[in-house]
This record gives sequence, structure tokens and C-alpha cells, in this order.
Amino acid sequence: MRIGVIGAAGKIGQMRVATILAEPKAELAAVMDMSMDKARAHAHGAPAFTDLDAFLGVPMEAVVISTPAHVREPLCLAAFERGLHVLSEKPLHHTVAGSRRILAAAKAAKRHLGAGFNMRYYPAFACVKDVMESGRIGEVDHIRVYGGHEGLPKFAFDWEYKSEISGGGALWDVGIHMTDMARHLLGEITEVYGVATEKVWKVKGSEDNALAIFKSPSGIPAIYQATWTDWKGYKSAVEVYGSHGMVRGAYAPMENMLITMEKPGGATTTVRKRYLDIRIREKLRSWKTTALASFQAELDEFIALTEGRTGLRIADGHAALRAVEVAAAVAESSRTGKPVTLENLGAMVP
Repeated sequence: MRIGVIGAAGKIGQMRVATILAEPKAELAAVMDMSMDKARAHAHGAPAFTDLDAFLGVPMEAVVISTPAHVREPLCLAAFERGLHVLSEKPLHHTVAGSRRILAAAKAAKRHLGAGFNMRYYPAFACVKDVMESGRIGEVDHIRVYGGHEGLPKFAFDWEYKSEISGGGALWDVGIHMTDMARHLLGEITEVYGVATEKVWKVKGSEDNALAIFKSPSGIPAIYQATWTDWKGYKSAVEVYGSHGMVRGAYAPMENMLITMEKPGGATTTVRKRYLDIRIREKLRSWKTTALASFQAELDEFIALTEGRTGLRIADGHAALRAVEVAAAVAESSRTGKPVTLENLGAMVP
């Protein structure tokens, strides 16, 4: 598959280019960025562009769009108009309306839209999903989801945290991954009740903390928190509690814990996994090695998605839209004090 990359010079864009170069089933068709110098510096011999029409004039089957969310809609729409599949970074757009327009364009073009929720491929979180589906912890009762870091000092640019560009605060940043993780585990989120606050950083429209309860169509709840006030540093975690045990996955550091029992309240067996190989690798070569591995797995499944394979871990266009809708729903619920009901989207069919 010939794949182009828009935003190739950015921190994430560079890693996206690297995964294409390393993928035997893919070829880097072209790159695009805001300046020609930057585009050429990360083209690795492929054609480089600053003009969208010229970029899209290169023969390709798909495009990876690695730009800030607020400029992504026209890029996605143009790609779908050319009949290309799209793998987009998250959040899909900084508004619900824009996200819906992108999804509608994908469906009108009958092309696949993949969402960059690469944390689905982190070993600890993949383990949670696999254990949950295996039935080893029995009937699922509830889920806990958490994502946070220390807030504004983590950002290099103000567009990363200003709501008119980013969409919002913690919900749209570290929280967007964990919103998707909740839906990934629940199957769908159709009810949202939450509270969002701006008491610490006081950036209008960008919440420091968001706490919520999500419900699946069958009524299984997920307890959720996204925060910019985790003074201990970056942390993401998911826990699934069932009638015969629980499973926990976390990152920074990567780790799992699985507790099982033959019957509720019975004797327990505990298994822990600490991924020492990943910890050592990150210590020596940075966290980017883990992100890069997840991008590689995601790209492989994106190609498989475009080939019509099902049962994949990759987030599709419905997952991309629902994460944005849930972020907006938490804010709405916080304003009104009432739960927000969402349509059951299910899996996306182009």
C-alpha cells in the first residue's frame, strides 16, 4: 500500500513515517508539511510538498494525517474526495460537528477511517482486553479508567491546551485515549454523566479534571477520570472487575495484575507482569520506543482494515467520533447536572 503522511515533520508524524518505512506491506508515497525544508528533511527520498493538491496528486491508496485537530477536517475531506483511506490522529477534530462531517465523508466515499488510538496496542492494555474477553474473571460488573499528568508544563505549544484549538482540556488530551479505552472494553458508550472543573490552571474551556460514569447499552458502568493535576507524573490505568476476579493494566510503567478465583469470595490467585524488557528499553532509549511499536502494530491493522479484515484491535471511524462525543457529553452533563444519552454506533461499515 502506498501511503502519504501529512504533518510528517512533527513529533508524532516522524514516528508515523518511520512505521511506514519499516512496514513490508507499505511504501512511503509522499510527505507534506508547513515548510518545504521540514517536509524534505523527513521525506526519506519520497516527494515532499507544502501544497495539498500537489501532495494528493501523487499516486497513493491511503494517507496518515498527523496534524493538530483544528486543521484536520479539510485534509480528511480532500483525501476522501480522492478515494483514499485515512488514518487520523486523535482527537478526530476539535468539535463534534467537524468529527461528524469527517465520518460522513468517509462513508460517502466508501473508504475506511482509522483512528490513532495506539494505546490499544500497549501490551498491558491489550492484556486487559484479552483477559476480559476470555471469561477468566467471570461476568463483568464494572470498569475503572484513569489517565492523567501534571498539566500545562507538559505542553510545548499553547494550541495543545487552548479549547478553541484543542477542543478542551484533560478530556481531549490524555483523557481521549482513556475514553476510547473505556469504549473499547465496554463495546459502546451510550450514557454519560460527569463533572468537569477548571479550578487549577484556569484556562477557559479547558478542564483540569473530568470525572464521569459511562454506561454501555447493557448497563455496565465505567468510572472515569481524566486529569491535569496528577503531580506524580504521567499515568494511565484500566481495571476490569468481574464475578471471579479482576484485571488491571497500567502504563508508565507498563504493568498488569490479574486476580482470579473459582467463586466469588473464594481463594485467590494473583499473577503480576512488570514488562522489565520494556522498562529497560525505555530507560535506555526513551518512551518513544513503546509508542513506535504501537504505531507499527496499528499500521499493520490499518492495512488489514482496508483489505476488509474484521475482528481487529484498531479503532475505526465510529470510535473516533464517539471519543469526541463523549468528551463533549461530559462537559454538557457538567453544565446541566443531567446525564447525556448517545446513539449506539457499533462498528463502522464504510
